[in-house]
Amino acid sequence: MSDREPPRRRVPGPARPAPDARRRPAGPGARPARRPTAPRPRAPRPAAPRLIRLGSPRPRLRMVSLALTLVLIAFTVRLLQVQAVDASTYAAKAEQNRYVGYTLAAERGQITDRSGVALATSVDAYDITADPTLFSRKQLKISDGPEQAAALLAPILGQEQAELAKKLRAKGQYVKLAGRQTPQVWKQIKDLKSALAAKAAEDKTTVNVLAGVFAVATSKRVYPNGDLAAGILGWVNADGKGGGGVEQQLNGLLAGKDGKIRYAQSGGRQVPTAGSTETPAVAGSDVELTIDRDIQWAAQNAISEQVKKSKADRGYVIVQDTRTGEILAMANSPGFDPGDLSQADPSTLHNWAVEDAYEPGSTAKVMSMAAVLEENVATPLTHVVVPNRLHRGDRLFQDDIDHETWYLTLNGVLAKSSNIGTILATGQLGRTQAQSNQVLYSYLRKFGLGSYSGLDFPGETRGILAAPQDWSTSQQYTIPFGQGVSLNAMQAASVYSTIANGGVRIEPTLVRGTQGPDGRFTPAAKPERTRVISAKTAKTLAQMLESVVDDREGTGTKARIPGYRVAGKTGTANRVDPATGKYRGYTSSFAGFAPADKPRVTVYCAIQNATKGSYFGGQICGPVYKQVMEFALKTLQVPPTGAKSASLPVTFKP
Repeated sequence: MSDREPPRRRVPGPARPAPDARRRPAGPGARPARRPTAPRPRAPRPAAPRLIRLGSPRPRLRMVSLALTLVLIAFTVRLLQVQAVDASTYAAKAEQNRYVGYTLAAERGQITDRSGVALATSVDAYDITADPTLFSRKQLKISDGPEQAAALLAPILGQEQAELAKKLRAKGQYVKLAGRQTPQVWKQIKDLKSALAAKAAEDKTTVNVLAGVFAVATSKRVYPNGDLAAGILGWVNADGKGGGGVEQQLNGLLAGKDGKIRYAQSGGRQVPTAGSTETPAVAGSDVELTIDRDIQWAAQNAISEQVKKSKADRGYVIVQDTRTGEILAMANSPGFDPGDLSQADPSTLHNWAVEDAYEPGSTAKVMSMAAVLEENVATPLTHVVVPNRLHRGDRLFQDDIDHETWYLTLNGVLAKSSNIGTILATGQLGRTQAQSNQVLYSYLRKFGLGSYSGLDFPGETRGILAAPQDWSTSQQYTIPFGQGVSLNAMQAASVYSTIANGGVRIEPTLVRGTQGPDGRFTPAAKPERTRVISAKTAKTLAQMLESVVDDREGTGTKARIPGYRVAGKTGTANRVDPATGKYRGYTSSFAGFAPADKPRVTVYCAIQNATKGSYFGGQICGPVYKQVMEFALKTLQVPPTGAKSASLPVTFKP
């Protein structure tokens, strides 16, 4: 028997009547029909929610597509502009931001004396710089980075903290914080910078606020001898340019030519692999002056002592080689230290020996005597009767002292420095006073008055010498004895050097030559020479000038030098006060040369407005002349000639 259950058979049931059969009436024997059931009431269906029909999306899609298209077009145009049209411009800007450039300062040439001793030289120095982008809040993660850095740098650089902070907040990648600092200053900053870097490496909360501070190697001007020859040398300003004196006059030669370096940088450091371009600096030329340092020192020491002793406004001394015109010394007092101008009085930042115009007084009488001798109007032995007073024009003239009538030779007029005697002598230069004026004027011009000396020195004055037709009534008689005309000390010294050089004027020189970076020495151009008076007249004048010093009647006895024949002349002139334009005080002076019979050195001294003790030139400038002349003669090893003085007579018996 099988486990499977046999399939069940379905018993067919009665067939369901067709739909039409149901409606038929029942016949006999038929089953009664069912009572129709009443339809059940349907529950009301809930109302369907009303749908909001949206508009067509096509317009919106079109607008979005149009906007996107415009944006893409704008991007495309901008991309074309950047990559094609303005590609070079943007590339240049990128290069500019990536690359930095610095100027390589040329080494400034030395200034030396005639023996090669350095009077002005340059030493290593550093410009302290910074990259302001490395002090930003984004870079340092602090907001007061510039202020913190400034607080550390201010005492080292000697600057205001606020000013440094302002520089560190500037735009750009380069700013100079301080120029030409000593290596010691940069070492202080570098050590502090390293200490902060080490601390920042150990403590992450510490910030190295000096990371953006750097140094650029340069040089600094120094003057080894302090204030020696400061009026000649001048100084160098903060920009490295000559600000006065030879430093300014020959700045083009001394400065050389700066170079340039340009390199890629990142984070304030050079990228070695990015390459660099460099134009080397060309060093300046060395300048050799005619100055002798030792003689310069002696002149400066002597004039400084006398100016201080006399409580004068200022004074100057010039020493000149009579044979060559070279200036051996040019000293001013008071002076200044060109290496430290912070303590200097602005009124001293001058070379007053060439910048000061003043009335020379009796030292100018030598030119009047030169004209008289050269024109053969008189000789040293000509008799001149000198009264106590002389009326000329609108004035009554007198000498520096009251006296009885003097009976002087022309030599005596110069020896005793008589104003009246000089007026009488020069009055013989022409048949009329106007003609005499014209002749005298021509000699004054030939001696160099009214013209620049030839030094071409910054600020030099040529003095004042009016044309003879413009001389006032009084000037016709005052100019012969040195009032009513002005000059500078260099011009005055040149007058005496002309006489000492046999009547030939040599333009004074201050520069012997230059030595370029290649080591080649180039001598200075030879100075111009001009015959002013004859050799005979020059020799006669030298003998007359000896009487001023050697004769007991002379006014320059304090300038005597034992063993040497000395020619000289005193001067004491009324002084025009520059502040008021009126006469106040005196200009005291002394000029001369030695040996008188074989001249080698000229010395000129002038002191302005001595207020203590004597103000006479022979009394206060004579000793300065003697001190400087003695030193110069010994330094140059000039021996006495051994010849006796001419001893020309000063007076005569009527």
